Amino acid sequence: MILYMRLLKESFSFAINALRNNKLRTLLSLLGVTIGIFSIIAVLAAVDSLDKKIKDDLSSLDKNSIYLLKDSFGPTEVPDWKKEQFPNVTYEEYEYLSKSLNDLDAMCFQMFTKQENIKYEGKTVSSINVIPTTYELEDIQALSLKKGRFFNESESNSGTPLVILGHDIAQNLFESIEPIGKKVRLYGQTFTVIGVLKKKGASVFDEQDDTTAYIPSNFLRRLYGDNNEMVMPAILIKPVDGVDIEAFKGELKQKLRNHRGIKIGEIDNFFVNVLSGLTDMIDEIISLMDLVGIAIAFFSLLVGGFGIANIMFVSVKERTNLIGIQKSLGAKNRFILLQFLFEAIVLSLFGGIIGIFLVWIISLLLTHALDFEFALGFMNIIIGTGISVLIGIIAGIIPAYMASKLDPVEAIRSGM
Repeated sequence: MILYMRLLKESFSFAINALRNNKLRTLLSLLGVTIGIFSIIAVLAAVDSLDKKIKDDLSSLDKNSIYLLKDSFGPTEVPDWKKEQFPNVTYEEYEYLSKSLNDLDAMCFQMFTKQENIKYEGKTVSSINVIPTTYELEDIQALSLKKGRFFNESESNSGTPLVILGHDIAQNLFESIEPIGKKVRLYGQTFTVIGVLKKKGASVFDEQDDTTAYIPSNFLRRLYGDNNEMVMPAILIKPVDGVDIEAFKGELKQKLRNHRGIKIGEIDNFFVNVLSGLTDMIDEIISLMDLVGIAIAFFSLLVGGFGIANIMFVSVKERTNLIGIQKSLGAKNRFILLQFLFEAIVLSLFGGIIGIFLVWIISLLLTHALDFEFALGFMNIIIGTGISVLIGIIAGIIPAYMASKLDPVEAIRSGM
C-alpha cells in the first residue's frame, strides 16, 4: 500500500512537472479532454435539470389522471383531417360521466382558450393564461394557495365572475395592496379576486401557474357558448388510487361511445390521454437527448485521448535515461508501468476537473440569469471523474507498457 501511495505521489509530481515545463503542449493536449468532459457533463446536467423540472411541473397531477378531449397528446394513427371532424367534449358529457363512472375520485370540466389581458384600475397585465374550469379542479390538481380560496360548487355552477390569480399577475396588478376582494376587468367584465396562488416558477409547459388566472367555466360558456372556435373543452378525470387504469379506460370509452351513439366497428371520435403515457413519452425523448449528446461529446473525448497519449509518448521518450537507471537499480516492470499509467490518469483528471468546474460555473450563472434551476448532480460529477480516469487508462496504457519493456542498458545508453 505504501509503495502504491509513493507511486501515486511521484506520478502526480511528474504530471505537475509536465504541466509546468511544457505548458502550451500540455494545455493543447488537455483541451480535448476538458471539452469532452464539459460536453458530456453539460448535456447530462441540462437533461437531468429538464427532466426534474418536467416531473415537478407534472407532480401536481396523479400519473393516472386522464384528459378526455377531441385531440391526442401523442402520436396517433388517426389522420389530422379525421380528427378535425371529431366533436368537442361537452359540459353535458362531463355531468353524465361524473354520475355514471365507477372508481372515480374526482372529475372537472376545463377549457383551453386564448390569452387575455387583465386590468386593475390603471394597471394592465397582458397575455395571461386563463383557465376556465369547474370547482373540482382543486381536488385533482394540487394548487397551492398563498391566500384566499378556490370557488365552490355553487359559484362554479352559476358561473359567478370570480378569479384566482397566479402569483406574478397579483404582484404586477396590486404590488403591496391586498388583492383579496378587489375588482379586476377580464373579458370586459368585472371579476372579484378570491384567491392568489403561491409562486411556482417557470414551467416547461405553456401554462404557468404564476401567469395563470382560474375562473368558473360556466361564466365563459355563457359568454362564448359551447361551439366557439376559440375554446377547446376537456374533461380532466382522476380515478381512485390503485385502480386498474386499463379497465377504467375501457369503461370510460364504452360509456362515452354509448352516450354518443357510436356504432360497433366505428372508431372512437375522442381521445383518452393518460398522463402516465405523456410522462413515458417525455422519458423516451430525454433518453434520446442523452444518447445524442453523449455521441457528440465522444468525438471530443477521442481527441482528448489522443492528446494524453501524445504527452505520454513524449514523456517516455524524454525520460528514457531515467527509466534505465530505475530498472538497473531493481525497479520492476510493474513499477514503471504503473508510474506512467498513474501519470496519464492524473493528467486526464486535470482536464476532467476543469471541464466539470466549467459546467458548475455556467450552471450557477444560468440559474441566476434564468428562472430555471440547472443542477449539477453528484452522480454527474462521479460520471465525469470516472470517464476522465478511463480516458487516462486507455490513452496511457500503451506508452506505459512500452516504458516498462525498455531494456535498462539500451535506455541508459540512449539517454547519454
